[in-house]
Amino acid sequence: MANDDAFPPDKLQMMESINRFITDSVPHNHALGLSVEDLGAADATMRLPYSAKLVGNPETGVLHGGAVTTLIDATCGIAVFMKMARLARIATLDLRIDYLHPATPGKDLLARAECYKLTRAVAFVRAFAHHGDPNNPVASAQGTFIIVED
Repeated sequence: MANDDAFPPDKLQMMESINRFITDSVPHNHALGLSVEDLGAADATMRLPYSAKLVGNPETGVLHGGAVTTLIDATCGIAVFMKMARLARIATLDLRIDYLHPATPGKDLLARAECYKLTRAVAFVRAFAHHGDPNNPVASAQGTFIIVED
């Protein structure tokens, strides 16, 4: 996680709460080691640590596309929560991912998602996954999420 001095205390508390939620409530995300790195009013950044157990092809050491998809999907979901500024049940309606080049073996992957439009029932999100340089993305994504009101 980033330097604690870089974030206001309420932001740190929110990041810690979301990371606990990921750990306690979403076993798949926990197994991948996903963690929130940054939050904004309508965006989120998450990290997928590189791990040999997540490699799709042992000959190349490149991360499996399913792990990258999970990172992007989870990051998009957190961005939706940030835009709504409240908890509600959401589900992925559609997630299109364009893989631009293979992830670099041995490097963590970051994803940043922005919820750019929120209606009563649907959230619209875009995202990029990269190794620290957003101008050189590994993947780009566009998604929609349904908001389920109880």
